[in-house]
Amino acid sequence: MQRKHHALWGYLFITPQLIGLLFFSLLPLLYALSLSFMNWDGFGTPSFAGLSNFAGQLADPHFWKAMVNTVYYMVLVIPVGMLLALLVALALNKTAGKELYRLFFFMPVVTSSVSVGVIWMWILNGEFGILNQLLGYIGITGPQWLTDTRWVIPSIALLSIWWGLGNNMVIFLAGLQGISKSYYEAAQIDGASRLQQFRHITLPLLSPTTFFVTIMSIIGSFQVFDQAFVMTNGGPAKASYTLVYHIYDQAFIDFTMGESAAAAMILFLIILVFTLIQFGMQKRWVHYGD
Repeated sequence: MQRKHHALWGYLFITPQLIGLLFFSLLPLLYALSLSFMNWDGFGTPSFAGLSNFAGQLADPHFWKAMVNTVYYMVLVIPVGMLLALLVALALNKTAGKELYRLFFFMPVVTSSVSVGVIWMWILNGEFGILNQLLGYIGITGPQWLTDTRWVIPSIALLSIWWGLGNNMVIFLAGLQGISKSYYEAAQIDGASRLQQFRHITLPLLSPTTFFVTIMSIIGSFQVFDQAFVMTNGGPAKASYTLVYHIYDQAFIDFTMGESAAAAMILFLIILVFTLIQFGMQKRWVHYGD
């Protein structure tokens, strides 16, 4: 009887979250799925279009341009961002006052995307930006970061790495603090070096954390929009035109809601595939039982 009573309280506490998940995630997802099979301009009555919206997206050069830009951005952001976050977490793990440092690193995460974008527009300005001025002090002529098609995605990636560093660092730091010191003490007795301890203890036992950060980084990279919208408006020449920007463009500029929903469903499937792959790899990554 007492277990049922505790279970009832548990269900009661998670009910608001379940209601929010239903009305703000699952129902909009189902609506977008149904809309992807419709022709609709946002007004009037939708008409059934079958798979034509999906075929139209796959034949749309703008969709593939957005895909290439998004993958390029992802390749730049994920490995560099995760590596820097892990290095900072390792540095802070045994540092006195790490709570204060953690606060400083995490502050950009809670700053609004528009504010961050505006600040970095000034930093990356090719004429009077602070980054080019600093490069000039060491004899390097900085590029036009946000108006050069070669540099615009790396510029947005640089912003995103800085912006997300604190979040990934805190997650890695939590993972590091969850590793028992007894493993390192046993390794020291066996004469293992710091590098050997990191390779054979820290990395394997940190694999669940790495798994989580990787999935969240992939999802976040495929959903990049704010930075490109605020800083470059998708330009120059669509060089920073991302998948979510394409979805926005289709819906609120061209008013082709069905094609926008189809593009969103394709993005959903891509993220789902990556997530399933990561879950499959998890069996090889986690070594707590070894």
